[in-house]
Amino acid sequence: MKRKVLSVLLCAGLAVSVLAGCGSNDGGNTGGSKSGSDAAETSDMQYVKDKGTLIVGITNFEPMDYKDESGEWVGFDADMAKAFAESLGVQAEFVEIDWDNKILELEAKSIDCVWNGMTLTDEVTSSMECTNAYLNNAQVVVVPSDVADQYQDVDSLSGLSFAVEAGSAGEEQVKALGLDYTPVTAQADALMEVAAGTSDAAVIDSLMAGAMIGEGTAYADLTYTVGLNSEEYGVGFRKGSDLAEELNNFFAQSYEDGTMQEIAETYGVQAALIEQ
Repeated sequence: MKRKVLSVLLCAGLAVSVLAGCGSNDGGNTGGSKSGSDAAETSDMQYVKDKGTLIVGITNFEPMDYKDESGEWVGFDADMAKAFAESLGVQAEFVEIDWDNKILELEAKSIDCVWNGMTLTDEVTSSMECTNAYLNNAQVVVVPSDVADQYQDVDSLSGLSFAVEAGSAGEEQVKALGLDYTPVTAQADALMEVAAGTSDAAVIDSLMAGAMIGEGTAYADLTYTVGLNSEEYGVGFRKGSDLAEELNNFFAQSYEDGTMQEIAETYGVQAALIEQ
């Protein structure tokens, strides 16, 4: 009887051992399968091609990205983004984002790129896979035209209250100068603050200032005075994305065949274009 019990216990132990071995082998296979899956992960470009859309993160920023009378997004960046998407065999989709959250939006894959007159700051280049620079720009001070002669240098700005886009190069400039400011959602909102008199001045991109303020615009009573810096625009993708290099190649080809210059002339930014 004891011998039979011992035999049963031995068999049970052997079965447990075999099952444990099988479990261990399955675990090894799962691990191998996972790394195989990692190795088989598609590139960012393939990810965009597979879903059939290039989702472009933007703000309302004339002459780069803005809506025409039909409600379609147009502008230098918008038109270039559409052409690039077409070269990939996908559709460009435009999503308005909170500029201060652009890096989070990109990493969460709610957008595929940030393409909106984005200054190549240290924060941007360290957090995104960026293209070569394609346009020159500067940050400029916008004030009502009737007081412009009072604000012609940096020293004259100290008593003003500014409106600036949160997370923008403009915000960096006013912070660095220690100026009083209120962050707003978009550069267009900063202009509205000055026009309404709720802020004394704004700091925005010179390309936007050239398109949106002065005679013949909706902000005919505003002008820009002091230039605070010089900078360059680039497009940002997820870190490590192969789309950045693909866009660099597209920029070079578009510049060579004249398409880039033609689009730039449509929106009056040809003087700022950087040779590719």
